[in-house]
Amino acid sequence: MARFLFVVPPLVGHTNPTVSVARELEARGHEVAWVGHPGVIRPLLPEGARLFELDDRLPEERWQRASTESKAARGLAALKFLWEEFFIPLARAMLPGVEDAIARFEPTALVVDQQAVGGALAARRSGLPWATFATTSAGVTDPLAGLPLVRAWLDEKLAGLEREAGLPATRFPDRSPHLLVAFTTEALVGPLDRFPAHYRFVGPSIHRRPEATPFPWDALRPGPRVLVSLGTVNAEAGERFYPTAIEALSGDAALQTILVAPDHLVHGAPDSVLVRPFVPQLALLPHVDAVVCHGGHNTVCEALAAGLPLVILPIKDDQPVVAQQVEGAGAGLRLKFGRVRPGELRSAVRRVLDEPSFRASAARIALSFSRAGGATKAAHLLEEIV
Repeated sequence: MARFLFVVPPLVGHTNPTVSVARELEARGHEVAWVGHPGVIRPLLPEGARLFELDDRLPEERWQRASTESKAARGLAALKFLWEEFFIPLARAMLPGVEDAIARFEPTALVVDQQAVGGALAARRSGLPWATFATTSAGVTDPLAGLPLVRAWLDEKLAGLEREAGLPATRFPDRSPHLLVAFTTEALVGPLDRFPAHYRFVGPSIHRRPEATPFPWDALRPGPRVLVSLGTVNAEAGERFYPTAIEALSGDAALQTILVAPDHLVHGAPDSVLVRPFVPQLALLPHVDAVVCHGGHNTVCEALAAGLPLVILPIKDDQPVVAQQVEGAGAGLRLKFGRVRPGELRSAVRRVLDEPSFRASAARIALSFSRAGGATKAAHLLEEIV
């Protein structure tokens, strides 16, 4: 029996994949625990799961500040805010708590989310074998490769963290040299021979989570349906987008739109647009024909796993990379979030609905996901490093 300690940042999409992998490990007789911030992490874990709790105050304060500042920024400016105001301070704050959890739990190996850099530093200082979980397909690429000055700026920030921890600087300190488990497949990121041998691709870890969100199923009408969502983190950024989406998609009487948006940002939606603040997304996806979204990796992978084509309007962070991967794979179209007009959005949605190639590409990616192994494969790979 081995003991695996999962280190996760206070982000839902980075914690959910660990749950199904941990369940698989427990089914094989191993012991698991998490270290993270209980305000976000505890509700996501199975009942009775062992969690070494970190202080919730820093991520709440820092995330709010970074989110507020980055709302006025796009692209590289938003990336800079995110690292300076959230991920780097978070790494410093997490390091002592992760090391305390290591001392108390005495794990055989650590499993560290790529955004939990403090966990990577703790793993290196402990000398234990450790794996990186890259929960987004953007995590195995270098989106700054064509921007050497920005790449150098971030490298120096990360090297500063390594020096503070008494460690030598490395090329990618957020990635384990032992094993990197990427929750994607080559159908999205490209041929595997582009990557180091210890990068292993297992497809999304989509466990059938319980979804208690109510939904008016009898309101679904016959005919094509489109789900429109900006996710939970970016929902408030849609003040201009939601009216645009309604104008774009309500003109087709045969098309029904399920729009996920805060009530206070949507006014006067016609009968063909069903507005809900939240939806049971996994349960709803089999009942729609296409998805319009911001490029959040969870939403994209859940849609593709259902064989659905996408129209993606990336806002920030890794979303432009994910959008480009989907478009490059032929499973969707990418539009500009801040500039999209109703006619452009309407045309893109009609294309992914009407042109068979988009659905065929989405089905090809769905097949690659199902063959990659998911949580079962990830658990097997973790067993190999202990």
